Amino acid sequence: MKPTRSAPARSAAGFGLALVLAAGTTMLAGTAAHAQTVTSGTLGFGGDAGDYISGGQSYSYSTASQDRLDVSAAADDHEISISVNGAHGDWWNLSLAAPAGQALTPGTYTGATRFPFNGAAEPGLSIGGNGRGCNTLTGSFTVSKAVFGPNGYVQALDATYEQHCEGSTAALRGEVHIDNPAPPAVLDLGLGIAVDGTASALNGKATVHGTVACNKPVKVAVSGLVTQVKNRILIRGPYSTSVSCVPGAPVAWSAQADPTATTPFQRGEVEVAAHAGTTDPDYGTAVTADRTVAVQLTRTRA
Repeated sequence: MKPTRSAPARSAAGFGLALVLAAGTTMLAGTAAHAQTVTSGTLGFGGDAGDYISGGQSYSYSTASQDRLDVSAAADDHEISISVNGAHGDWWNLSLAAPAGQALTPGTYTGATRFPFNGAAEPGLSIGGNGRGCNTLTGSFTVSKAVFGPNGYVQALDATYEQHCEGSTAALRGEVHIDNPAPPAVLDLGLGIAVDGTASALNGKATVHGTVACNKPVKVAVSGLVTQVKNRILIRGPYSTSVSCVPGAPVAWSAQADPTATTPFQRGEVEVAAHAGTTDPDYGTAVTADRTVAVQLTRTRA
């Protein structure tokens, strides 16, 4: 059974009576999270005399010996890839994948073929490096522990594997162990739009404002469109700005919308569409929030 994990709590930062809040939405950047460096882990393997990948030798790497291990996983926990950059120049890559549509959970996976070219009903496996790889392979692997966090974060993995290159009876056998800290919280982004704004009698621009809120420090881009209908004339103008968001109190943003035609923004009701976007620094995923609100503009000579 897939490990149970709790969803991160959403920020409940208030934006005041004059603001309307839009909750952030995480948008995955591709199907896999960016690679994370393993805090504590080992990867080792050895092969029979006829095994092409190992050359009949044994190899062992660990973070304790200054070897670097990096791990990434699919956002749906379907597959895991581990890369090794050895302290003495060796490099290897190991991939383990469940059949299509399944999460990688504890159990034994037989009938594996070369990842990522394995069939939909087949597990995927591949280990190679130091300039050697299999064109075709068969094998199996056993996962005894797999603990994931959000967006493909790998907290723990214990697995053994066996690979046969090009139909050979000679085998490569190995194991991998990964132990990372608990996953960071997912970035939570809030977007507020104030229901009041101004229309300048001097330059015809509309000034709108609001706030953003976050649970980790990020740079947030805010953009949108102000739309008004006056005397059957459609007035529109885009705006954009950026703010540095820090956890705690909401951070204010303000921007001017410049009408795209010759008719200026005027006093009265407008529609303000706003979009806030940033990247979660821990997971490399895009996080956005969108909102459309009716806003009352007052006239100003500034």
